[in-house]
Amino acid sequence: MATFLSKLGRLAFRRKGVTLLLWLLVFVGMGVAASSAPAPPADTFSMPGTESQEAFDLLTEKFPDASVDGATARVVVRAPEGTKITTPATRTEVERLVTELGVSSPQVVGVADPYESPGVSISEDGTTAYTVVTYKVPAAEVDDEAHDALDAATEKAREAGLTVEAGGDAVKIEQAMGGTGEQIGILVSAFVLVLTFGSMIAAGMPLITALIGVGIGISGITALGSTFGLSGTTSTLAMMIGLAVGIDYALFIVSRFRAERVEGRTPEEAAGRAVGTAGSAVVFAGLTVIVALAGLAVVNIPMLTKMGLAAAGTVAVAVLVAITLVPALLGLAPVKVMARRGRLRYAVKPLSDRQRRRAARHEAKSARRTRPNLGTRWARYVLRHPVIVLLVGVIGLGTVAVPAASLELGLPGEGQMSTQTTQRKAYDLLSESFGPGFNGPLTITVQTMSADGAGAADGTGAADSTGAADSTGTASAGTPADARRTGDEIGKALARTPGVASVSPATANKAGDTAILTVVPTTGPTEKKTEELVHALRDTADDLERSTASRILVTGQTAMFIDFSQTLDDALLPYLALVVGLAFLLLMVVFRSVLVPLKAALGFLLSVAAALGAVVAVFQWGWLADVFGIDAPGPIMSTMPIFMIGVVFGLAMDYEVFLVSRMRESYAHGARPGEAVVDGFRYGGRVVGAAAVIMMSVFSGFIVEDNDFVKMIGFALAIAVLFDAFVVRMAIVPALFALLGRSAWWLPKWLDRILPRVDVEGEMLAGTQSAARSRQESTLVG
Repeated sequence: MATFLSKLGRLAFRRKGVTLLLWLLVFVGMGVAASSAPAPPADTFSMPGTESQEAFDLLTEKFPDASVDGATARVVVRAPEGTKITTPATRTEVERLVTELGVSSPQVVGVADPYESPGVSISEDGTTAYTVVTYKVPAAEVDDEAHDALDAATEKAREAGLTVEAGGDAVKIEQAMGGTGEQIGILVSAFVLVLTFGSMIAAGMPLITALIGVGIGISGITALGSTFGLSGTTSTLAMMIGLAVGIDYALFIVSRFRAERVEGRTPEEAAGRAVGTAGSAVVFAGLTVIVALAGLAVVNIPMLTKMGLAAAGTVAVAVLVAITLVPALLGLAPVKVMARRGRLRYAVKPLSDRQRRRAARHEAKSARRTRPNLGTRWARYVLRHPVIVLLVGVIGLGTVAVPAASLELGLPGEGQMSTQTTQRKAYDLLSESFGPGFNGPLTITVQTMSADGAGAADGTGAADSTGAADSTGTASAGTPADARRTGDEIGKALARTPGVASVSPATANKAGDTAILTVVPTTGPTEKKTEELVHALRDTADDLERSTASRILVTGQTAMFIDFSQTLDDALLPYLALVVGLAFLLLMVVFRSVLVPLKAALGFLLSVAAALGAVVAVFQWGWLADVFGIDAPGPIMSTMPIFMIGVVFGLAMDYEVFLVSRMRESYAHGARPGEAVVDGFRYGGRVVGAAAVIMMSVFSGFIVEDNDFVKMIGFALAIAVLFDAFVVRMAIVPALFALLGRSAWWLPKWLDRILPRVDVEGEMLAGTQSAARSRQESTLVG
């Protein structure tokens, strides 16, 4: 591996023009393909194998005329203080609002009149009403004209003295990402890179190559979007992790190149050795990230699978960019990539007498000032006090992880939006006037069954018009049941379930074989009691199915969110086992050790647990809520743990591979275990620390956004990188190496014979270069 990559790095360095031209062609070609590709499909959400998805598919089949995919906006109106919504003057204004909503946009297909069903659409105290605006297109396709028309109609009603707010998926999201945080993160990253390298050229290379890699990856996703059903949001994870690993990988190789130049190697030799050693670490670190992202397929949610595979493809591009484009750029500036002070000593062209004297003075001054760097001093401290460092690190992270035992998962809703948004205001108005469960209704589908247990309707959804139901509400052989009557009977039974506030009358489809009814809980959509109610309704439905000869399913947005959270919860342990297991095997091959990958995996689990504990304490329990600007502490977003595991695992393995590979390299070349630890920190500690600070600054930028769930993602990733890089990799890992000594590199002989040798530490590379140098010297002598 090291020999092959070294040759590749030297080739890219020598043929820098050709390499740069090839990557430019790929970049432009992907951009052209993306710009000419059909528009990506709208976001689709499905959860195969869940009851909610089965019920949703049934509704799509049995109620084809219903606009199940159309967006909706629920406009809530409250009368002026001291008046009722039925007061003539107020009613006139509400009816005017309803009329304007109906004609506001060609995309609107209907607006419900609240006065036609006052018992449903008007609150008991008569102060609040709501109307539902239905659109003929999905939420992603509602255009700006429709959004503006909705805003104009509601604003006009406010000017008339009404309190008007709107919620629903047709309402424009007011919490759009501002981008300020990301810009700050990029600026901090650039500042850290300049401090790390002392060279603007060296600092710019990781940023430029990362942006090129992400650009190619995102363009590829866009170009293939219509072919593979990749929506616009599929690229979100790819962009985040592609930028993160792209900066890291280029940072590692540029840093190794500079270290090789300091040791006296020529620019081409330094480039080859940098790609052969650090590049090998990059390849295997990239493989672990790809495993983590592709492993999202085990969750069995198509949207997450596509996001994971798209991000994995972007990481693969980042690896290729690092091992080819980075050495080509180094070939363009082999001297300027070095620190500004002392560049003359690395000059390729012959120096003048004046330049030679300046270089000698600087070298003498540097020799007088040379002292162990911070990484070296820290490693020696840990070697002297391994037990104390280990206990402080483990106990500290364990304490922070305690709140993770109370983790509650949920999905974002309007109840978690900022209190300044119209969606949140509409949500609160409905909760106050109609009850907290009104914002999370459950939909019950009732499909009547024939005597043989099949659905009453045929494959087209049409029923046998000659059949009739008997007095029990069940169907005789081959005839459809009276779905409406059966649905009402089932509704009466479900209404007796604790936690149900109301049940609507059943509504049957045209075929008369399927009915739907709405159950309003007494609790809000994100509350634990609502989840318990969904499970109770499904248990009751199982009993009712036998007595009514029907198939009863519970769905609705609230039920789908609950099923989604349960699906992710069930997949969490298998996902962890797959990711950690495969990574364990990869790291065993890389480091020729059993204990090194074991402690890497256990350290990762510890840092993830601590990060989850911090997230629960801040976003679920509300600790420091004012500091982070959290309006409504509540359940943790269901997708956050899975995404955090994938992203943090990738970055953690980056730091582990790069830091420990230097230790392994030193140990393989004859250093004692303690000396190997010091060497690893001397050459890798500063780079890993800089990479971690960069990632923390990028992720922390999301914390300043308005959306609580965006804050949550940014906080979780930033705190996880902090724990893993600075506590696990830089404290716990060297402490364990100090305690284990040579045992850390133990590998059974039988396993050593089985595992392939990849030579990440560059042992074979050193021998190859020595032989080449000897042949060159012999030729010169001859």
